[in-house]
Amino acid sequence: MDELMAARSLTTRPVVTLGGDAVAHVKDTVCDAAAGRITGFTLTGRGLLSGPLKEALPWQAVYALGHDAVMIRDRRGLVDAAAMTAHQQNLRLRLLGARVVTGAGAEIGTVLDVVVEGGTGGRIVGFRVAASRRFVPSPARHRRRVYVPRGETLTVAGRSLVLPEDTVRHVADDLPGFTALVGGVPGRWRSSLP
Repeated sequence: MDELMAARSLTTRPVVTLGGDAVAHVKDTVCDAAAGRITGFTLTGRGLLSGPLKEALPWQAVYALGHDAVMIRDRRGLVDAAAMTAHQQNLRLRLLGARVVTGAGAEIGTVLDVVVEGGTGGRIVGFRVAASRRFVPSPARHRRRVYVPRGETLTVAGRSLVLPEDTVRHVADDLPGFTALVGGVPGRWRSSLP
């Protein structure tokens, strides 16, 4: 499994070609929440006072998503930002702050961040959630922010995410613990992730 990272940590990450040329910085992550995958990034210029670029980076042009940079082969993979975001929404607008509930309607909490697979994956594997008081298990009432896997299916209904019942039984307190959890998730969860 590739390294897992919080989507919000991708903001301001440099976009660099394989030849070492700095192209831009990530402004925001664009995703298809229902499909559970990153579809690309909107970009901003490299300078301190640079604004948003009219070009965007589709996921197909990403060579690798690493801890320090987003790698691309060259600038030819960039596309018109308006065209790329026409059918997708920025992560911040679509998922952050969304309600998370189970299929049975139990309130889990609200999305603080989205956990994505780095490398060449780009899959949404889970969520960092501000847990509701009813969701946090009694021995761990101190945990208010937990990581929850997205499970086999993910339904997006307006500003709510509906997770399968079995995924919410498995939570982690931190990203390393979540990485171990998702790495040890039963094969049916992993193989069903897009």
